Amino acid sequence: MIGQKWNIYWNEYSSDTYLYGSEINFLENHKVEFCNELMPPGTVIKKWYSKTNFQAQKIEPALPMIDGEGEYKIIVDITVDDEESCIGRLVFFDRFYKEIGYLFLREKEQVFRCPLNTYSYELHLINGGVTHFIFNAVEIQEIIDEPEKKNKKVK
Repeated sequence: MIGQKWNIYWNEYSSDTYLYGSEINFLENHKVEFCNELMPPGTVIKKWYSKTNFQAQKIEPALPMIDGEGEYKIIVDITVDDEESCIGRLVFFDRFYKEIGYLFLREKEQVFRCPLNTYSYELHLINGGVTHFIFNAVEIQEIIDEPEKKNKKVK
């Protein structure tokens, strides 16, 4: 059963975006066209945050707050020529901003749990060899176990 659902869009032009040689076009319906033929693979193209320092970064958090007890599904909606040319990475931090875990997102849909002591997290879009793509959105869905299933597991 699906609980709450959040859509994450690419709203900022330059904030935590790889701009060197990049052509970025904001299209209708929150879509973004990205083109860069010189960017090396492994480069972080864009970052989204669950917590920010507005005075330092001048952006608001784009990711929802999630906890370490829940299970979530993430759906990355990007139109590319090659299926594995864009990679997502979730990076989890404790309250002292020490990295406590990460998860690579190689599929369009993936279920995950964050570490129990997660205080904040980031979503990184990484170049896996792509030169052109259209970013539509990222959707995060909370997965809720049905009470009947929980009772069956306990028995």
